[in-house]
Amino acid sequence: MSIAGDLIRGHTDAIILARLLQSDSYGYEINKIISTLSSGRFELKEATLYTAFKRLEESGFIASYWGDSGAGARRRYYTITPAGREACLRLLAEWEETKEIMDQLLKTEERT
Repeated sequence: MSIAGDLIRGHTDAIILARLLQSDSYGYEINKIISTLSSGRFELKEATLYTAFKRLEESGFIASYWGDSGAGARRRYYTITPAGREACLRLLAEWEETKEIMDQLLKTEERT
């Protein structure tokens, strides 16, 4: 599973931006969604997640704000910016192209 994890980790920015296209969110919730959507097979380490948030915010792809969770706790929420939407669409297109190339490169007579 570590190889799959390494492959997925290379697309952390795309994963985060795709989640934020759905709605604003905070770190723990994004990681919980990633775990749920991958049926528990993938989860970002907290340090990786927050390093990615910092990088995406410095790039102008996301912005953050403080919000209340309803239980009295304040959370730092993230929202995608217009530049982040463009970057996300570009990264998703790159992923689709990569999948097509890999499918062709890994195709064998036995597998078809």
